[in-house]
Amino acid sequence: MPPTDRFEWFLETVSNEVMPLSLSSDRRDNFHADIHDVPLGPVTLSAFEFSPMRAWRSAKHIRQGDPEGYQLVLVTQGSLRVSQEGRETLVAGDFVLSDTSSPMLTECLSADGPIHALTLHIPRSVLPLSPRRLGPLLVHRLPIQEGTTAILAEFLRTLFGQAAHCGAEALLSMGSATVDLVTACFAQHLQSLNEAPVEARSQLVLQRIRHYIEHNLPDPDLSPRTIAERHNISLRTLYTLFDGEPASIAGVIRRRRLERCHDDLARPEMDHRTVQAIAARWGFTHPATFSRSFRETYGTTPTEHRAHARQHRRTDTTEQAQP
Repeated sequence: MPPTDRFEWFLETVSNEVMPLSLSSDRRDNFHADIHDVPLGPVTLSAFEFSPMRAWRSAKHIRQGDPEGYQLVLVTQGSLRVSQEGRETLVAGDFVLSDTSSPMLTECLSADGPIHALTLHIPRSVLPLSPRRLGPLLVHRLPIQEGTTAILAEFLRTLFGQAAHCGAEALLSMGSATVDLVTACFAQHLQSLNEAPVEARSQLVLQRIRHYIEHNLPDPDLSPRTIAERHNISLRTLYTLFDGEPASIAGVIRRRRLERCHDDLARPEMDHRTVQAIAARWGFTHPATFSRSFRETYGTTPTEHRAHARQHRRTDTTEQAQP
């Protein structure tokens, strides 16, 4: 973009795509900024590179729009001075956590060159730790030299570097893993996992189980019993974990398998596979059971769904070929 338009573009993009705020910079006439987003399902990882500036988010900005979450920032070049809730910290090379629902001032400083930062946008709803529990971590430097913060920092760097080589499904599963790792990191800084609330520990186990299910859907032996054994809990405990969920654990396994089959049946690269082969690919061992479950869920048979998808593709191809 023309140098004179860059600062306004950056302000508009951040305000619309991240959250409303105000910006100022001594480099408005030759501002530099670059943003790359990696959607990870429940969270989003963003890489920012920008000229030194000052950002503030007031109560008015919060009323205009609030993603109701946290921003975990890894400052990889330059430094950030963050002020929120009466606290202030200067961070360079480490993590800092802030809350989008509270007024905040951030000064982005660099003696030479742009500031670089990896930012993880975390909705409050996906974390098993309550805002009250996380309060002590806000606007505190979280060093990355050792422990879970070191693991998390390296994980996020690698994830961003390799994201272009991963498919959407892989990135979605990485999102669940990211939430688990962030939660473990926060819990460690709040003394230890054992001191986390009972609800938090339950949510951690539940997230690990969902992640395990996603990676083992093709296994026909995947069942509540094998999951309980794998996670060293009883079947009763496993069922209790899913008491407050929209579906039972068996229902979650069945729904995710059906969704994978539904997607595969519509994909042209899977046309050479039979319906039974696709069902078996995602853990269905009985064709009749698969067909019945598919029809109950989608209101059509697997064969009809595949035929409709093929017809839709042919129609699109014909329309695109027309002048």
